[in-house]
Amino acid sequence: MSTENTEKTQCLIIGSGPAGYTAAIYAARADLKPILYQGLQPGGQLTETTEVENFPGYPEGTNGPQMMEDLKAQAERFESDIRWGIITEVDFSQRPFTAKADDGKTIIAETVIIATGATARWLGMPSEAEYNGYGVSACATCDGYFYKGKDVVVVGGGDTAAEEATYLAKLCKKVYLIHRRDELRASKAMQKRVLNTPNIEMVWDSVPKEILGETEGFAKKVTAVMVENVKTGEKRKIDIDGFFVAIGHKPNSDIFKEYIDVNEVGYIKTVPGSTATNVEGVYAAGDVQDHVFRQAVTAAGTGCMAAIEAERFLGMQE
Repeated sequence: MSTENTEKTQCLIIGSGPAGYTAAIYAARADLKPILYQGLQPGGQLTETTEVENFPGYPEGTNGPQMMEDLKAQAERFESDIRWGIITEVDFSQRPFTAKADDGKTIIAETVIIATGATARWLGMPSEAEYNGYGVSACATCDGYFYKGKDVVVVGGGDTAAEEATYLAKLCKKVYLIHRRDELRASKAMQKRVLNTPNIEMVWDSVPKEILGETEGFAKKVTAVMVENVKTGEKRKIDIDGFFVAIGHKPNSDIFKEYIDVNEVGYIKTVPGSTATNVEGVYAAGDVQDHVFRQAVTAAGTGCMAAIEAERFLGMQE
């Protein structure tokens, strides 16, 4: 192993976003001199969000990219070493741990904080990408407030879609729940809630084909969705203001699975009340280990926890 491309650190943080940047703030202030690799999407999912109104400390609200820049700048203020690039390979078989980055560096780390997040599953329509952040969302809790008193669509048939639809139904005038089958995959309790909510209209046996909208300068907005019945081929235009995709998320945990325990869909398992994984000295924070809340503020909280736990672990090794 070339020593020229090898570095040592007390704390390696893999991934950015609220969890990674908060972990960097705490680790740097504890004098752990953390190295953070930002990953494929520096700042995480929030960089795709236009308005953020539910993160504490921003009374007038902010936008996702700006908030991530603020968190990054705060981490850098305490001399966190924040780098472009991704970690492509890890070896957690023994301490110190080894990680290889796409910049050719090999990092030897006494502790590792995994904050790689999760990626929303999308339908793959070009119009979905075009209006992402301008009426298209994958998080009702994050963005539902902006559609108060308006009409929206939710796509999906599992518990996530049912939860998103019932949440939005409390805010919106009308919620259309589009599902490609003639019955929901959600639990019986969630199905009952959906079917008993008067302002939720089921659109059975159907798939969205195109999101329609308007563009004026840099401003975009969703106005309708074209839906096709998979059995009859009949098409229908539904006028809406918001389009919510609720077909799940994929945790970005693949490169860790050889060493780190994950659940059946890939979320990293942590000790209850902790961010500790099954490998001593490796911690997981944010959406890569949280399939329940998936909020910026909870991700930041677990980033704080991970850094404190890493600091305490290192203190016990002395």
